[in-house]
Amino acid sequence: MDERSKLSPVYEYKKLILEQHLDTFGHVNNATYLMLYEEARWDFITKNGLGLKEIMENKVGPVLLDLHLTFKAELLNREEITIVSHGTEMKNKFVMVLEQKILKPNGKIASTLNLSVGLMDLKERKLIAPTEEWLRALGMEAFVED
Repeated sequence: MDERSKLSPVYEYKKLILEQHLDTFGHVNNATYLMLYEEARWDFITKNGLGLKEIMENKVGPVLLDLHLTFKAELLNREEITIVSHGTEMKNKFVMVLEQKILKPNGKIASTLNLSVGLMDLKERKLIAPTEEWLRALGMEAFVED
């Protein structure tokens, strides 16, 4: 892990698991985990000033390039979870790495997600180097070049 990733802000997002999140086994299924993680990412980028309105106006926004999702403990009905998110590194000049995890009420890790994220020019339909504004919105301000 890059030393700078230790300086990246950590974002916490609370969510109550509800009946609509459950599958026929009575727990949250894999697709819903991804939805919950995405909800947390939208929350922090919007709070950091680059929500859907700004993305549509500027025609620049984040895209997922790959992900690695693990399951460690079940999420059950009416549990209040915390999704913790932070930036960890720049893979190269185009690709940022984010780490997210879901914590159960007792602090136990239920799931982890590691993502490679790029910034896409929505007009040109190609990746561009992240701007300072986007590095900050994604919690990657430790990677802003001085």
